[in-house]
Amino acid sequence: MPRVKRGFTLRHRRKRVLKLAKGFRGPRSKLYRIAKESVDRALNFSYRDRRARKRDFRRLWITRISAAARNNDINYSQFMLGLKKAHIAIDRKMLSELAISDPNSFGHLATIAKESIG
Repeated sequence: MPRVKRGFTLRHRRKRVLKLAKGFRGPRSKLYRIAKESVDRALNFSYRDRRARKRDFRRLWITRISAAARNNDINYSQFMLGLKKAHIAIDRKMLSELAISDPNSFGHLATIAKESIG
């Protein structure tokens, strides 16, 4: 069986890891073993936080909508229920933007939500 040296493959793998570690401080960007650990950790955090970002934004939008709804004398859950009953399908991101940029339109939606509840 012929001998395999793995020169290119090994160098390619190490270069890829060191390229991902570019910008890290000290040995984390220079030494392969330490860089590999740092890159693995960073990639795990980025995977986790791509999902967490969606949750964080949804929480932010709900908080903004809730505050604007309370200014219009209705709580968040009743507001969302009223919109659903009135067949108004606006996502939370847009409702949050409306609450910030155009409070009059949001107030109009709040009155519609109140009327549809009863």
